[in-house]
Order: sequence, then structure tokens, then C-alpha cells
Amino acid sequence: MSRKKKRRKFNSDNFGRGVYILPNLFTTASLFAGFYSIVATLGGHYTHAAVAIMISAIMDGLDGKVARMTNTTSQFGVEYDSLADLVAFGVAPGLLAYAWALKPYGRLGWVVAFLYVTCGALRLARFNVYAGIKDPQFFQGMAIPAAACTFASTVFWFNYWGGAGPVHHGGVLVLVFALSFLMVSNFKYFSLKNPELFKKKPFNTLVIAVLIFSLVAIQPKIMFFVMAMCYMVSGPLYTLWDARQRKKLGLPEESPGPLDEAPVEEEALKG
Repeated sequence: MSRKKKRRKFNSDNFGRGVYILPNLFTTASLFAGFYSIVATLGGHYTHAAVAIMISAIMDGLDGKVARMTNTTSQFGVEYDSLADLVAFGVAPGLLAYAWALKPYGRLGWVVAFLYVTCGALRLARFNVYAGIKDPQFFQGMAIPAAACTFASTVFWFNYWGGAGPVHHGGVLVLVFALSFLMVSNFKYFSLKNPELFKKKPFNTLVIAVLIFSLVAIQPKIMFFVMAMCYMVSGPLYTLWDARQRKKLGLPEESPGPLDEAPVEEEALKG
């Protein structure tokens, strides 16, 4: 078969039938919100940039659910989703962190912001490699949308206490570094995309959910920050507890295994 015929066959097999529109529209909306966050950061509207990151996370959560509900998952959607996530939850929060709080630290500030973007990219790449062979109830390391929302909630926290403009606080520097480390760590984080969450639960679960929703409605800026911090520390705490339980029961420790031996699932969805 000639090279021309091979090229024609490749195009026909992979793109002749087109791509799924609906889930990719949600991914595009997530990318749009992430890009707007960058524009808002450059304009000095840091709270608007943080809100855009939150909206991007919502769109990012919907695209996977829509793809599964409509049976429209595809390798193209997975790759497009990962690229959009790197912009919306990697570059946008990294630039926001530098412009809002890390710029006074000079070289240290932009290096830490770059570290966050790099660790976010590594987190996405590792997830794509391990997709389909890991426990779906947990993420290995903090998911990049969760890390981005954690930083966005920090902007809300400072804004609530009167810090609308740029801030100079060492705690933000530590937070960005910690989020970078947690994304590439082996800590086990509960997956908010676990299908088990949407099955029947005890009545008290609904009461707790309504209570949390009420508290968020009363003080959203405070509650978003509190919930984000609780989720951030839940990974290390649960991993330590799980290791102790395994040691007590005589079970072997979990090992992530080498990256080059992990298969890639075609219809895996990003975490």
C-alpha cells in the first residue's frame, strides 16, 4: 500500500466520522473559563480570575459525566480534556499565584509558580498512564482541578478579610509549594467522580449535605476555603491511616509500579 493510500485510510478511520460535540463543548467551556481567568489576572481582577477557575472546574466535571451518560467517550475527548485542564488548572492558577502573591519574592516567586504548573502537567500525564488500572474510588495524588480550586478559595479567603488587591504573605508561598507536592505525591484522595457517590445513601447523608449547602450559602468565601483545606489534608491523613491498618492486618503495602508498564485505557476520563 502506498504512503498516499495509508494516509487516506488513517484519516478515514480516525476522523472521517467526526468527533462528539456535546462533551467537547463542555470541555471548551472549561478552557474558555480558564483563559478568561488568565485575562482577568493580567487585568488585576484577581477575584474574578478565581471565580473563573471555579466555573472551569464545574464545566470540567460535567464533560466527563455527559460523555459517560451519552456513551460518547473517546480518545480525542480524553486528550482534549487533558490539554484544557493544563491551561485552566495549571497555567491559569500558576499565573494568578505569581501576579497576586508571589511577585514580591522575585525569582523564588516565579520559580514556585512554575513548579506548580510543571507538577500539574506531570499529574495529568501520570493519571492518563494509570487510568483504568487504579482503584476508581481514589486518586493517586491530588487532582489538578482540586488543587486549582484550593488556591482559588484562598483568594476568596483573603478577599473576605479585605485583601482585594495583591497580597504579600508567606503562607501563600507555602501553599503553592504544598499543592505542587501533593499533586505528584502518592497520597490517596477520595474521588469525587466515584459512581458510588450517586447511589442510595442513608437519610442522614442527605441531612448533612443540606447542612453543608446551607453553610456555603451563608458564607461561601469562608466555606469554600474550609472545605478545600479539609480535602487537601484528607489525602495525607487517610494514607497514613490506611498504611497503619494494612500493617495491623499484615497486608502488603500498595506500590504504584513503574510507569512504562501501565497501559493506557482508550476511554479513560481525567481526574
